[in-house]
Amino acid sequence: MNSSVRSDLAIESAEMFNKTEKLRGVRIYEEEGKTSDIHITRVIVENAEGAEKLGKDIGEYITLEVPMLDQTDVSYHREITGEVARQLKKLIPDIKNKKILVAGIGNREMSPDALGPMVAEHLFITRHLIREYGRTSDITRGMGCVSALSPGVMAQTGIETREILLGTVNMTKPDVLIAIDALAARSAHRLNKTIQITNTGIAPGSGIGNRRFGINEESMGIPVIAIGIPTVIDAATIVNDMIGNFLEVLNQTKNSLSEKIQESVGYFDDQERYQLMRELMAPEMMHMFVTPKNIDEIIVQMSYTLSESINQICHSLS
Repeated sequence: MNSSVRSDLAIESAEMFNKTEKLRGVRIYEEEGKTSDIHITRVIVENAEGAEKLGKDIGEYITLEVPMLDQTDVSYHREITGEVARQLKKLIPDIKNKKILVAGIGNREMSPDALGPMVAEHLFITRHLIREYGRTSDITRGMGCVSALSPGVMAQTGIETREILLGTVNMTKPDVLIAIDALAARSAHRLNKTIQITNTGIAPGSGIGNRRFGINEESMGIPVIAIGIPTVIDAATIVNDMIGNFLEVLNQTKNSLSEKIQESVGYFDDQERYQLMRELMAPEMMHMFVTPKNIDEIIVQMSYTLSESINQICHSLS
């Protein structure tokens, strides 16, 4: 069993290294978004050495940290939509002239995993209109060519998500595949507050230790852009974070008890302490993942934000 700290976010993988340690083969850039309170981090994995070190495929990972992403402020979500659209355009040049297939990955019946299917539901689908009337008619003026599907999960279909998508790609011939999926985070403060966009594709279920076959350019034969938001965190990570906070408090409290506790567990690094927490947890808790209690309404809000970003970059209807 792989007991490494589970996270789908490249930024969290990079943070697990000492800040003074240079990650060879990995470049990291930070900037502030055009919208206030949005912090953007670009992690670029340049070669095999960087990929092995970080545990991520070669490519670019754009992380938008949005403190109010889980809030219901409609005007602010419009600003988030614009920022996500700007970042997508950097990875998909000339997108309005491309045929786009959007795949809503996940299980529509489980709220923390319903992000992908719900985004697909809210999209402005136009491929059938383009096929019927062409791109130059009055009816389709300003429309991009967008199609979408929600392939479900293997437990529902008995078919690998990659197999369903590959068949669709071979039949419909899109230029780009955009895959939307819920992710797993390493840090609780990133739950429903972080958007990751990457040109490396996606491995459905990898964040919860249920790794399926990858959906990427190599397997699909076309560029694959993955968009994800972390909606769950595993229980061992929460316990590990609490122990870390506890040790920080002890470090400021100088007495014999705190010194003894520091001597026993204080020398463990974060990864070693995480593995210890997993070993100490009851078996029934080892595969437990946690999500906020209001995840149903959060998912609805975030799905509209992502779908509007895709609609915005694919169509020019105003």
